[in-house]
Amino acid sequence: MTIAIKIENLGKQYRLGLVSTRTLSHDLNRWWMMNIRGKDDPYLKIGENSECRVQSADLRLDPALQENLQSEITNLQSAIKKPMPSSQGSEYIWALKDINLEVEQGEVLGIIGKNGAGKSTLLKILSKETAPTTGTVKARGRIASLLEVGTGFHSEMTGRENIYMNGAIMGMTKAEITRKLDEIIDFAGVERYIDTPVKRYSSGMTVRLGFAVAAHLEPEILVVDEVLAVGDAEFQDKAVRKMEDVSKGEGRTILFVSHNMAAVKQLCTRTVLLTKGMITSSGKSESVISQYVTSFISEPSVWYRESALNGIASFHKAGIVNQRGEFVRVVTHNIEERFFFHIEVSVASAHFNGTFAFELINQMGQSVLCSHDYDRQTHITQPGRYVFRIPVPEILRTGFYFVTLGSNMAGLSTLEYIPRAFGFEYIDEVNKGQISNRPGMIFVPILWECTQT
Repeated sequence: MTIAIKIENLGKQYRLGLVSTRTLSHDLNRWWMMNIRGKDDPYLKIGENSECRVQSADLRLDPALQENLQSEITNLQSAIKKPMPSSQGSEYIWALKDINLEVEQGEVLGIIGKNGAGKSTLLKILSKETAPTTGTVKARGRIASLLEVGTGFHSEMTGRENIYMNGAIMGMTKAEITRKLDEIIDFAGVERYIDTPVKRYSSGMTVRLGFAVAAHLEPEILVVDEVLAVGDAEFQDKAVRKMEDVSKGEGRTILFVSHNMAAVKQLCTRTVLLTKGMITSSGKSESVISQYVTSFISEPSVWYRESALNGIASFHKAGIVNQRGEFVRVVTHNIEERFFFHIEVSVASAHFNGTFAFELINQMGQSVLCSHDYDRQTHITQPGRYVFRIPVPEILRTGFYFVTLGSNMAGLSTLEYIPRAFGFEYIDEVNKGQISNRPGMIFVPILWECTQT
């Protein structure tokens, strides 16, 4: 297979704290004012205080020494051609380090990792928005990037004008763009607003048009960040199907970053996991996603908070317990033992008119079920400390699950929202491997009645 992207020893380093003013003369002037004359940074924004000035504001130098220093500054301004080499001190941080990766033509590569892992930095380097500190990137063909809402759009230009401008940037002729124009507008669903300036578009409209342009103007490599999360469910599904067509039907390469594990699993033939700027896993999407999800599971599976968050009603403790009330991380579906959601809450309001709830989310980020305390019984109305004990449903598929906690008052005003408060692993020992490859988020054994005719 032809290699579309080859990355060798790639690294990107950033400096923390005080950064360059972007011009040598200003950098030298800052150094002179702060370290020699003891003054504030002359390039601070209004209202800011300098944290790096010398302690003595009464520093005085011999006039001859000052003249020599000024002469040295002048010489430096003419002599320095390159930035000073990066120090390995604590003020520097590697956003990416030692990245080696090959992507084949027509491959859909998923890139996953926690926030701050370096995913977006890698895509920005591939899109030539920023330069690497070390290493090289070789790409075969034109690259179209969709890294954030409005990427490459001019807010004062209309949607139609932006389509032509983006196509021209990618090296397409006006005739080629015109041939694709109606298809792009229809896909984005912005026909009514296509001659309106983009600055008046909603974020959803902007990202739909941006994706439509990037996907339809025939780039050899399509780079897509998490921006698809801005669109509604219908557009997300349409976008995923379009990317499948682009890769399988047209043989183009796609790099896809997302926190939606279901989309990554569905779309990507291979996935890499980034951890603190380094590739820690690479392989089949299902295997890498499982490794990534496992990193979220804590020991034991319990969430705890002592003090109340508000003066009305609060969560205090939550997790999974067995029949003996012991908090556990692994839930096994068998005929001998049962497991329960354990949720402790407190109510301070004398006339509480609200509800507590939890949402169960699978490892693909999909909602499996949502349950409220008033579903089967009278909910809490009086002050006090309470413990909910809810059976874990025996219809789950083997895998990892997360629990989000929430409470609200009548009228849908939210009191608390705690996403992914805790997680657990569910293992089905009763049905074993019989359902492992079946589609669906849950498994419900249904009795089939059969009569011979």
